[in-house]
Order: sequence, then structure tokens, then C-alpha cells
Amino acid sequence: MSKQAERADPGCCAPLAVRPMAVEQAAEVAPMFKALGDPVRLRLMSMIASVPEMCVCDLTPAFELSGPTISHHLRVLREAGLVDSERRGTWVWYRVRPAAFRQLGALLALPASVPAGT
Repeated sequence: MSKQAERADPGCCAPLAVRPMAVEQAAEVAPMFKALGDPVRLRLMSMIASVPEMCVCDLTPAFELSGPTISHHLRVLREAGLVDSERRGTWVWYRVRPAAFRQLGALLALPASVPAGT
């Protein structure tokens, strides 16, 4: 498990709209946002998050990319602490790390006191 995944604590982070981030906090969550900044990885994340777990054998055919390229993108998501994986026989199964998503969600939450804007 990555150091990033070990530190993911949903209660650690005030929303961005409440106060500026500390340097350490920004360094901790930036890899997660960077991993999600790629369209392929964002789509992979969406597919994995939509079910309790998903086999790589079901992810690969959904893209016009090679198996090694999909594996690379999944490794980036895993190293960023967004997904866990488990090998079962010849296949690897992926599932979302809920704590990491709660952490990102908490950062993006707007308090009720922030006026709605355009």
C-alpha cells in the first residue's frame, strides 16, 4: 500500500473553501487529483466505483488501448491511493478506497455559508 493510501483520513481536511491548505496537505492529496486528471483514469475510476469490485478483464475491453496501457493507468490509480487490487488466479480485481474518496469529497465540499455563484 502506498504512503498516500496509508495517510488518507477523511477527517483530516477542511474544505478548500474554508481555509487555505497546508503545504503538507497539498502534497498529500495532489497525487490523487493528478491521477484523476487523465480522461482514461477518470473513466476507469468511474467504472470501478460503480460496482463493489471489478475485474481487469472487464475493464480492458471498454477501451481502445492495449492491456499494458490499461495496467499502467490502474497502477497510477493504485499508487495514488484511490483503488485497492487483489489478484485472484490470473485476474486482478479492483475496488475503490472509500477513505480516499471521502477525503477528496471533504476537500471539495462547500459550507452552507458560501454563497452560490455562477
